[in-house]
Amino acid sequence: MKSVDLGRVPAREGAPPRGPRGRQPSAEDRAAVAVATEAVPLRREFLIEHLHALQDRYGGLRPGHLAALAQALRLASVEVFEVASFYHHFDLLDDDMPAASVPIRVCDGLPCRLMGADALLAALRAAPPGPDMRVIAAPCMGACHRAPACAVGQELVEHATPRSVASAVAQGPPAMPASPGLDAYLARDGYAVLRAIRTAGGDERERILTALEAASLRGLGGAGFPASRKWRLVLSQAAPRHLVVNADEGEPGTFKDRHCLETEPHRVLEGMLIAAHVIGAEACWIYLRGEYPHLHRVLAREIAALESAGIAAGMPIHLRRGAGAYICGEETALLESLEGRRGWPRHKPPFPGEHGLFGHPTLIHNVETLWFLPEILGSPEGASGFAAKGRRGHRGQRFFSVSGRVRRPGAVLAPAGVTAGELIEEFCGGMADGHRFAAYLPGGASGGLLPAALGDLPLDFGTLDAQGCFVGSGAIVVLSDRDDLAEAVRNLMHFFRDESCGQCTPCRAGTAKAARLLEAPVWDRALLEELAQVMADGSICGLGQAAMNPVRSLMRFFPEAVP
Repeated sequence: MKSVDLGRVPAREGAPPRGPRGRQPSAEDRAAVAVATEAVPLRREFLIEHLHALQDRYGGLRPGHLAALAQALRLASVEVFEVASFYHHFDLLDDDMPAASVPIRVCDGLPCRLMGADALLAALRAAPPGPDMRVIAAPCMGACHRAPACAVGQELVEHATPRSVASAVAQGPPAMPASPGLDAYLARDGYAVLRAIRTAGGDERERILTALEAASLRGLGGAGFPASRKWRLVLSQAAPRHLVVNADEGEPGTFKDRHCLETEPHRVLEGMLIAAHVIGAEACWIYLRGEYPHLHRVLAREIAALESAGIAAGMPIHLRRGAGAYICGEETALLESLEGRRGWPRHKPPFPGEHGLFGHPTLIHNVETLWFLPEILGSPEGASGFAAKGRRGHRGQRFFSVSGRVRRPGAVLAPAGVTAGELIEEFCGGMADGHRFAAYLPGGASGGLLPAALGDLPLDFGTLDAQGCFVGSGAIVVLSDRDDLAEAVRNLMHFFRDESCGQCTPCRAGTAKAARLLEAPVWDRALLEELAQVMADGSICGLGQAAMNPVRSLMRFFPEAVP
């Protein structure tokens, strides 16, 4: 048989070209990426951290840099691009575009809109505080209690005015409140509970699980799943196991996890290390929303202090930052993001406790749940004492994020079973001057909308089911007789439309369709109700399932406000 020199066989007509496909990075591109990413290992799980590093250094993400990063990580270029384009905080630039100017993002979430964000946005666009400044509207930033809020670059400016924003551009953002450090926490007998649990023997694990059941502690990020059942599920699976802290609160009106981390970061870290010890975790992972750069600095500093003091006891603590995607507050979308992917929710089952981070059993808790652990486990009476703090037969207490038309908005620690009326009067100083209580969101953007006449309902998991609402993460947004409720609902629907991850059709198409229907001069109530049912039945995760709750609530409780 005649041999053939394959190296000289001409390519077939129409055949794809041989060799590498797609854009190839230049030597300069590879060098630029190497410099920006040198502090973080080149592994897929760090992809979002590498994208942050590139944008921080070069003012945006250029095609050549993305191609070089893909090559360094041994990924297809499209894999890097799809992640970079998924998250709001990343700026994708063409080759001939100048480095992105520092953006000024004005929050257009409902609490900020109530407090004048529209006027602030218009004023900044009419007279930008610096040359080539980009002034854009952006979703909730977790500063609802200090509205209106904006961010200069990534740094928050609260109670923002055109003058204060201009000052932040010229002189840097105002300083955030200082969080107490390790020494201050140790002076208050901090980490004593962790030490006691680590040195205890016998059936200490079962005692702790029993205490969690007695305290009725739940996951306080929204779903309210009993903590002890989560822990038992993870413990029933073979090691290695992981613990993930969900600090990506993004529900408009929610900022209580921020409050916990600002005021007592080490109480949260102690709770995290307690949970990690009990479940035998291999590592801890903290996923912090990108809108909290000041807390990223605090946590990086205090985690280093823990490790230096030996308190971490060899437990790896990984700190990761999100990049502006509300969907990553959903636990499985968060896991995808931690693994360096788009934040697309996973189908369940399997649940994270069985098959979570990197395929291993994973305990996921939000910040607030961990904040309560030292109190509950700190004494024999801790669990019963915590449970007794509720009202009207409800057990325990929790933080409520209260914003809107109240005199003193903020994160308040209140009994489970408290009412909206009591939160307003007892904890927030009453309604703001000139405003009369008219309505409230009991659970942030997705929790529905209730009239003031139902302001005496206890706020706890399951108490609002008959009204088609829920308390969720405890985000209470108070509206008054001066507010346009239909416009408030439109605002919430625009948020869900913009934050839908796009994975499933009922949510992707449904939120866009609903937003268009709500712009009509007369709402088609029958079509809106039908759309709401389809989205609730067919969406993969809670975003699409609950996005229509405010619309349904308005049509049910405020028919006179429906166009």
